[in-house]
Amino acid sequence: MIDKIDLPIQIVDIMKYMPHRYPMLLVDRVIGIDYGKSIKTLKNVTINEPFFTGHFPSYPVMPGVMIIEAIAQSAGILTVLSFGANKDNEICFFAAVNNARFKRQVIPGDALIMDVELINTKSGVSKYTASALVDNTVVATAEIIIAKKELTL
Repeated sequence: MIDKIDLPIQIVDIMKYMPHRYPMLLVDRVIGIDYGKSIKTLKNVTINEPFFTGHFPSYPVMPGVMIIEAIAQSAGILTVLSFGANKDNEICFFAAVNNARFKRQVIPGDALIMDVELINTKSGVSKYTASALVDNTVVATAEIIIAKKELTL
């Protein structure tokens, strides 16, 4: 585990631990963390998101795959903050998604909250259960698997 960081963890600190950058960085803030157990993150959804130009321009809806990606990034942040920063040649990959369910549309102006909980971890592979919420209403659920892997480039 790396040194504990005071909450909220802002975007500049998130970028120290995640390789993602605009437009693929989908976590704006960590608002709660229980190291090695769970994390709560925030994504402010705005009309300026690049996917809204092509995903129903007359009725902008956040694509479900982007919600799942935000959940996976949240799990990746928990992985790095709980089990150590990546080595120079190591990265956390989104390895699998299971049982994804979408219950409500996410639209510009929504504050998307990801609640992610560690189920187990073994040999650098971690399994999580997660919910995404807007206004305390579940909009999506999924199980996510994150795997640390050394790059061979």
